[in-house]
Amino acid sequence: MAFSMTGYGRGEQTYTTRRYLVEIKSVNNRFCDISVRMPRGYAVLENKIRERITERLVRGKIDVFVTIEDVGDGNSTVEMNTGLAKAYSDAIKTIAELTGREDNTDAYQIARIPDVLVARANSLTPEEAGAELLPVLDAAIEDILKMRGIEGEKLVTDLLEKVKAFESMHAAVKLRAPLVPKEYKERLMARIEDLLEEKANLVYDETRREAEVAVFADKCAIDEELTRLSSHMNQLRETLRATGSIGKRLDFILQEMNREVNTIGSKANDITITNYVLDMKTELEKIREQIQNLA
Repeated sequence: MAFSMTGYGRGEQTYTTRRYLVEIKSVNNRFCDISVRMPRGYAVLENKIRERITERLVRGKIDVFVTIEDVGDGNSTVEMNTGLAKAYSDAIKTIAELTGREDNTDAYQIARIPDVLVARANSLTPEEAGAELLPVLDAAIEDILKMRGIEGEKLVTDLLEKVKAFESMHAAVKLRAPLVPKEYKERLMARIEDLLEEKANLVYDETRREAEVAVFADKCAIDEELTRLSSHMNQLRETLRATGSIGKRLDFILQEMNREVNTIGSKANDITITNYVLDMKTELEKIREQIQNLA
């Protein structure tokens, strides 16, 4: 199965004290460009996230969003800064003595002073955090792969139709190709006859004339280019039906096909084939644009 580079995936899981949500979005890119956004306390897992994304998604501009929420009652503790609380209490008593006022401060007022009481979430070890988060990541990866696979199959179906259209043009050029050297030779011979009539006293070697004309006519032959192009078309079809990452290979095959089409256009020296070449180049460009979406 071929995969598109465009897709969205989501994984979600709630444990006793935490809820995890992983969202993955991807668009086209020549390489695997990954951006991870997650709570700072879980940053230790970022490398593992990148490794799994690279291994499974291969190519694309990929954004990963990790949301972690505390749920339940046993996930946080309150720590008291006893030294700070005592320092504030002593300072308040001293102020009361210096000003001659009664010290009416209670424990609640001291507790409200910043940093005297600090609420902290119970932290997980990297192993514990990974055991909870990574399965959610895997679920999101499977989800986006499913979507990318569906889109990839649609692209392949469309591409095969374009390849079919290109093959019909190739067949038309192949049918016309044997006539090109023959007609070119006839035009050269006719031109030479015209020149000989203009200069009746001109001496020439008939055998050499035949040989020279044959050489020039042979330069219009495009049999080899058509054969190589046919081979590339077969490779293109086989690759489109292959499984996994095929985008870069398809891009290489398209470059080779474009090279052969350009050579055919420059060698043939035939208006009919030139028109077919223009159509073939247009179809190749459509195919090239489409394969940019494949991973």
